[in-house]
Order: sequence, then structure tokens, then C-alpha cells
Amino acid sequence: MTEASPPVVEMRGVTKRFLEVTANDAIDFTLYRGEICALLGENGAGKTTLMNILFGYYAADEGEILIKGEPAELGSPRDAITRGVGMIHQHFTLVPSQSVLENIIIGKSAGLFLDMAAAREKLIKLQRRFGLQVDPDALVWTLSVGEQQKVEILKALYRDVDILIMDEPTAVLAPVEVGDLFKTLKTLVEEGRSVVFISHKLNEVMEISDRILVLRRGRLVAERKTEATNTQELVNLMVGRDLLERIEKKPLALGEVVLEIRGLTVEDDKGLAAVKNLDLTVRSREIVGIAGVSGNGQTELSEALFGLRAPAAGTISLQGRLLAPGSPAAAIEAGMARIPEDRIETGLLMDLSVEENLILEKHAGDDFQSRGLLRFPSIHRFSEELVKRFSILTAGRDALVKSLSGGNLQKVILARELSGRTVLVVASQPTRGLDVGAMEYIHQRLLAEQERGSAVLLISEDLDEIFTVSDRMIVMYEGIIMGDVRTNEAVREQIGLWMTGVKA
Repeated sequence: MTEASPPVVEMRGVTKRFLEVTANDAIDFTLYRGEICALLGENGAGKTTLMNILFGYYAADEGEILIKGEPAELGSPRDAITRGVGMIHQHFTLVPSQSVLENIIIGKSAGLFLDMAAAREKLIKLQRRFGLQVDPDALVWTLSVGEQQKVEILKALYRDVDILIMDEPTAVLAPVEVGDLFKTLKTLVEEGRSVVFISHKLNEVMEISDRILVLRRGRLVAERKTEATNTQELVNLMVGRDLLERIEKKPLALGEVVLEIRGLTVEDDKGLAAVKNLDLTVRSREIVGIAGVSGNGQTELSEALFGLRAPAAGTISLQGRLLAPGSPAAAIEAGMARIPEDRIETGLLMDLSVEENLILEKHAGDDFQSRGLLRFPSIHRFSEELVKRFSILTAGRDALVKSLSGGNLQKVILARELSGRTVLVVASQPTRGLDVGAMEYIHQRLLAEQERGSAVLLISEDLDEIFTVSDRMIVMYEGIIMGDVRTNEAVREQIGLWMTGVKA
């Protein structure tokens, strides 16, 4: 890092408003040649908005941007790429049906004819130079998440960017893949490129970054050299208060078997077995964590448990009672609380109000209707009590749920699912994309359910989360259980090997 030289990016007094909300408030941001600068903050702090301005997705309402010392008017991502700025979003922008090479040259080649041979040669040289090996002819949908991320990086490098923005780049990667990514980033900065690293994973930020900027409620509140700070200070700066340094888990005696899965086989959308002959039990007052890299059957398993996908074979029992396959109503009736991994597509109806989402699954009960007519006074009291009890930050129970932040969307789901009689909580990626404050809240809620006597099945790609919350952990790889171990006896290196399919 050469901080003595002029910055390659300088954003001065950048402000961005969305209606009544100020997402960025007079922010000054600098990035230097050959450094990795981490950008931290809670959900809604303005990190992605600030970088979207730098990448030309949004126009700033106030302020100015200089790139390599020159004033930059960024009307589109093409303008940013022309100035050497590339951005890899948390959700990749690849075309699944096209090959790696085709994805990389999209939007780059001009003219009527594509020189595919020259493009392939340039791609192979980039792969060798940065250690990013991916088959150029492989279709993107056949690649792992880690390989797709390599394609996104190669796409940026193919466009000769020397300023790379990465938004939550490790959210769905296995430990081995994270290590590979960090090697690539270090190679990039050694060549004089600069990286902005947006992440919620503080241990990774401490490992990979040179400098850290913290945003809170749209404002820049702190700047630290990485070597001069620690994770606890960063957490406090992000949320403006002290968080628990670690979750306190009480020793609890396990109860009877609540969830029993026998010989479960579940097919994916292509008709292939995503879960293969799986056996699993979870007891009362036990939290079992299922770890694994994305795409190894976890989604299909949760959908089968929720009743959203009928198994090809096997049974699911709750408290000794067989659940009807492919029936969400049966799972709800049996006392299963369901926290889906996609809170927007599956967990909530975004065009309905907070109140309407809170009474989903319950609106037909005697508490809320009589002779086919809704009992609105009871509904209002119920929703207002849940908004208060679960600390949902909203303009009111009538506010559209799509107006809420990610953490508050998840609180609406938790409030709905945990407000009734619950014997099993199935939480699939419950903290994905959430900040440390929201994560702490959700972990405490899961522990409270455990203490209340519920069984909890936690499906997560965040290994730290599994280690923090679970009593027992299971690793899935290609639809089978690679390992099953008590969490306090687990070795991270072994877990990482299981996650990549290595048994020994």
C-alpha cells in the first residue's frame, strides 16, 4: 500500500437520498494504490449504496468523485469500467446457460464478429497469472459458487479494472474457497491494484484488509489501520453499543426425539438426487447445525421439511407423528416453525403490510376470525404486541413489509413463527446478509427457543455461526452426511475438509 501517493479514488462529501431516507450523508472516502480497504457497517449503514455510486449504478445527490486524480462523472457502470472500476455483487450477474468464456466477453467485444480464439487466449493468460482456474467451456450453471466467483473476478480483470469492489464475497464460500480468494486478492494488490472489501465477517476483515472504514446510519464514523484495531472495537463502532463477545449457552439436558428423518431422498429441480438416503434425529433442547457449501442439498432438505418439496423417498416424523409429504399445512399443524433462507421470495409477501405478514398461517384460526369474518381488534392487538416484543423497527403495523431493512424483515418472520406452539424450529440461513447486531438478536432468539424446550435445526453456510450456536454439528456434501460431531469436540480443519468432500 502506498498511502503517501495520491489516492486512486477520492469521494468528497458524497450524499445520496432515497425519498425521506439519507443513505449516505456527506461521506469522504479514499482508496490507495495497492491496498485492501474494508468497508464495515450494519445493514442499512450505506456501504453498498456508496459503492454503487462509485460503480455508476446511482448518481450522488451531492459531492464529487475523483478517480486517479481526475473528476469522474459516472452515469452508468460502463463509465466506471472505462475508468478501471469493477464491482462484484453479493448476487452474481452471470448467465447460467452460457459458458465461462461467453460470460466473460459479454458486453466487452465490439463489432459484428467475435475473435473467440483471441478472447480464449487472453482468458487463459489471466487464469495463469492470478491462479483462477476455471474451464472456459463449462456452462456456468454447472459450476460451484466458488468457481462462479472466480468467473466474476476474471470478468472484471478481462476488462482491465485496477479498482475492484467486492460486496460480501465470502458469504457462501467454504473455508478452503475463502483461502483461495484471499490468495487472489493478495496477488491483485501486489500488482498495484486496489480492492474495496465489504463484509460482515470481522475475522476475515482483520485477516485480509490494510485499512478499515466504518459506516453507521449513513455516516462515516471511524477509520482504522487494521493492525491498530480489534474485532470488539469494530463491533462497537458499527452498532454504537457493546455487544456480547460470545453467546452464553446454558448446559441443558436433552429431551425426547422431536425430529426423526429416515432414508430421506429429495430431488432438485433437474430431477437429480440432492439429498441421498439421509438419516437424522434432533432432540428437545438440542440445537443441531448443518454446515456445508451452498448447493450440497441443504436447500432441498429444508424445503422437504417445510413441505414445499415432496421427497422421492423416506419419511419425516415430528414427535413420532409422520408428516404428510409436500404439505406445508401439515408441518405447521405439527408445531414446526419455519425460517426460510430466502426471506423475500419465500418467507414474506412483500406487498402486504407488517400486520398481514404477522398473521399469515394464523388468520384462519378462531382467535382472528369468526364465521368467515376477520376480528380486526384481536388482529391489531396481536400484531402490535409482536412488533413490540420482537423490537421490529417499522413505521407501524400497517407499513408495507418491503419498506423494512433486512434485519427487520427477519424479525417479522421470527415473530410470526415463534409466537405460537413450537416444538421444532428449522432455521435455514437465518442470518445471511445481516449485520452483527441482527445476528446477535437472532442467535439469542434461537437459544431462547432451545431453553423453552424446542428442538432447533440450524442450516447455515456460516461456519462461525454453527460453532457459536449449535450443540452438535453435521456436515453435508453432495446430499450425504460427511461427518457428525459434538460442537465442543469439532476441529475446524476437519470440518473444512468434510465441507469439500474429504472424509479423512
